[in-house]
Amino acid sequence: MAAQALPFLRWSRSASSLSARSSTAAAPLRLFSALRRPPAAARCEAGSKVMLKGMDYSEVESWVQAQGYRPGQALMLWKCLYGNNVWAHCHDELTGLNKDFRKMITERADLKALTVKDILTASDGTRKILFSLEDGPVIETVIIPCASSRTTVCVSSQVGCAMNCQFCFTGRMGLRKHLSTAEIVEQAVFARRLFSDEFGAITNVVFMGMGEPFHNIDNVMKASAIMVDEQGLHFSPRKVTVSTSGLVPQIKRFLHESNCSLAVSLNATTDEVRNWIMPINRKYNLNLLLGTLREELCLRKNYRVLFEYVMLSGVNDSMDDAKRLIDLVQGIPCKINLISFNPHSGSQFKPTPDEKILEFRNVLIQGGLIVFVRLSRGDDQMAACGQLGEPGNYQLPLLRVPEKFQVAL
Repeated sequence: MAAQALPFLRWSRSASSLSARSSTAAAPLRLFSALRRPPAAARCEAGSKVMLKGMDYSEVESWVQAQGYRPGQALMLWKCLYGNNVWAHCHDELTGLNKDFRKMITERADLKALTVKDILTASDGTRKILFSLEDGPVIETVIIPCASSRTTVCVSSQVGCAMNCQFCFTGRMGLRKHLSTAEIVEQAVFARRLFSDEFGAITNVVFMGMGEPFHNIDNVMKASAIMVDEQGLHFSPRKVTVSTSGLVPQIKRFLHESNCSLAVSLNATTDEVRNWIMPINRKYNLNLLLGTLREELCLRKNYRVLFEYVMLSGVNDSMDDAKRLIDLVQGIPCKINLISFNPHSGSQFKPTPDEKILEFRNVLIQGGLIVFVRLSRGDDQMAACGQLGEPGNYQLPLLRVPEKFQVAL
């Protein structure tokens, strides 16, 4: 069953729109100002404290017991961090805990891994949060409210990305740093803390921000497990989606160890095109990637992989591409998400016209596929798909354009 055709929204990126702020952002801005870290001189040395949000529940329980306290107190602490609408970021917010227990935590543990630097508001209501890390880099997280009582937080897993996908702004940065478990988890915690009153429940998490999640798989797996913990943030595993460019060994591990949803950024129907726009294909080509998914998913019941397909004018949007895509995914339980390319200064690609996207979609539907068309959200604040990050002076090189596609660019 195909999704209904959705209207496309495009926004101009004028200088004035980039600096605009919606009045609805005022409350979160006031709140995050109050949540800024104290000066370094007022904090204990980082090495002398544990970071609680970097632990899963069993590790928190073991740590609490090692300090001489009962396991039941570990659960109370866990709920202060993630449950009961507390989302504690400072020791004063650890309500309901024994005085001595709270004093011990104050002395030996840190609760907060990120500092809010800014919140940008797009004209469609999308929010982009800029977080400063302890060691200086900035990451970006996007909050996407929808009218259907669904609000999604798009989290980052790395500073930059090593995959060098040619259509992605983050890919221009190269890999600067893997995010820790705590730095990933806290993006979702901040989303609930800052925006639950305004948007209602934050219901979905997508690992589609900065970075290749499976290149940082240990921390991503641990973070996603914390997000779905029933005593904590309690996101539904079906509503936590981890996206990858196609790292085959990590895909296998994820499908064996996690109940969360999987998305694969496909974006091409031939190795020639995918080798160019997604260099990871030179290591894990289409045959290996799709063969692995076909083999692994035959063992899973009621599970569909989401294939993401960014539409690039004159590159991967022909009707022949649509027909090849139908053949490529045969035997793989899947859904297809067609995404309009969001232009940025780091790429020469052009977006496929709306009418051609709908024609492409209709061919896929006629081929029996489940197809959705993703609206661009937040692109006037560089918050849309493929627009996150700030490459700065150093950027990875763009790859040579195959001769037959030079006219299209």
